Amino acid sequence: MIKVLDRWAVDSRLVFTIVGLSVFGIAMIYSAGAVHIPNPVTDSAWLRQSLWFGLALVAFTVLVRVPLRWIEWVAIPAYVISIVLLGITLIIGTGVGTAVGVRSWIDLGFIGFQPSEIAKLATVLVVARVLSQREAPLTSLKDLLVPAILVGLPLGLVMLQPDLGTAIAFVGILFAMLYWAGTPVALLLLVASPVIGLFLSYDTRIWSFYIIALIGFLYLYRYRLFLFESVALVVANFASATISRPLWNSLATYQQNRILVYLDPEVDPRGAGYQIIQSKVAIGSGGVMGQGFTLGSQKRYDFLPEQHTDFIFSVVGEELGFLGAALAISVFTYVLSRMVHLAEKSADPFAGLVLLGIFGTWLVHIFVNIGMTVGVLPITGIPLPFVSYGGTFLFMSWVAVAVAVRVAHEW
Repeated sequence: MIKVLDRWAVDSRLVFTIVGLSVFGIAMIYSAGAVHIPNPVTDSAWLRQSLWFGLALVAFTVLVRVPLRWIEWVAIPAYVISIVLLGITLIIGTGVGTAVGVRSWIDLGFIGFQPSEIAKLATVLVVARVLSQREAPLTSLKDLLVPAILVGLPLGLVMLQPDLGTAIAFVGILFAMLYWAGTPVALLLLVASPVIGLFLSYDTRIWSFYIIALIGFLYLYRYRLFLFESVALVVANFASATISRPLWNSLATYQQNRILVYLDPEVDPRGAGYQIIQSKVAIGSGGVMGQGFTLGSQKRYDFLPEQHTDFIFSVVGEELGFLGAALAISVFTYVLSRMVHLAEKSADPFAGLVLLGIFGTWLVHIFVNIGMTVGVLPITGIPLPFVSYGGTFLFMSWVAVAVAVRVAHEW
């Protein structure tokens, strides 16, 4: 791999930092499997993750040689294939772990994979291709329609699985890429307003103040929007408030409980609130220095659910303490900032958009995963990049690394 890096002059600092994160992830998965009562599945999880890491490095070595224009050309076929796979998943898909009624995996017998991971990168590529071919800036809602549809289609299919955590990643892709394409921040806030209104509709008074403020903002912003666009935004906000109650009732019981325990974990301490309570206890018990690698008591006595996947950061906090958790967050921050730096240096619009799309994906995963383990966000079941256990996720994350460093260094 070093020869490949030298030959193609890719960003070795970014690549080797992510190699370090991946190795760190394997170590923490090994620790997560070191429990009081051995479990054959989790005991060997670090070995399976190591195998996927090796396959990912092979894929990286191959893909880092692919020319930029080839990557741009494959965007549309990859997107179409990913949509077809998401559709197939709704028919024959299976769930894993404790997910109830979720169809997010395709099981081929000898191997299983998660099409939504393929769809995320494919969506980044196709939206980057569409936006990079525009000559005029994005100044109206009509300009955002095509990229919104391209992201909305896989997002909707993922929501039907249902997989809320992965669906949120598509939202990060859309807003990161639209921002990098020059969309005014005010317009992005208007696009997000129906979702904001949906969450605020739980209280009629708060929502009323919000809708009045929105109408006032639209009046001040009237010179940049067509009248029908302003009307559509107001109607969309009223519609989101109208469907909030039916939408809540349509959620599965476990999904409703996750939201309720986010507001107050003690509502159901032995049921839906168990995960977040145990996660906060684990992280808090780590103190400054941690309890030591493989020695975390919450983890060792199996009080911490999904400790090698969604709650791997809880193991980090318990065993490595505040210093270890802070160092991990610092490394993630460096990776994200490096992606932005590469995008700023890129002279090719397609390359810059691809880098920001991948940035948006990783940002959502990191922010939501760590946020849910410490209780500042609801539990959504979203893995931590390069650290959580998951073969498809690790492999496709490394494919994204290969694409990122390739497009960043060819112009």
